[in-house]
Amino acid sequence: MEELNDVELPYPEFDAKNLFVRDDKKRNYYLITVKGDKRVDLKIFRKQHELRPLSFASAEDLARIMQLIPGAVTPMGLLNDEERKVHFYLDSDFTGQIIGVHPNDNTATIWLQAQALLDIISQHGNKSEIVDL
Repeated sequence: MEELNDVELPYPEFDAKNLFVRDDKKRNYYLITVKGDKRVDLKIFRKQHELRPLSFASAEDLARIMQLIPGAVTPMGLLNDEERKVHFYLDSDFTGQIIGVHPNDNTATIWLQAQALLDIISQHGNKSEIVDL
């Protein structure tokens, strides 16, 4: 995210930061997408959503499940989740707004309505929800 400050984006206020996390049993995986300037406290998040303890998923999990590499995490990677095992959480700050996400490659950004992103993910079969973070 720090390198992003050096890049001119048309809508920097709508850029997304993505956290790929798992529970302590490595059974459940989650993608949390927030506005780029936000911080997410995983302890608070897990309590709010009644989840098991959370930690960042490994690079191996990221490659196996979403076919992505660290630094290129994006909600579009959920389209590679063949088992539909990743639950998607979208920050409510994007409601009614556009969102900038990588198209599975961190050298580009696509801009679309947040609801369109949710629709694409839901049509693919992953569970998704809008949350206050």
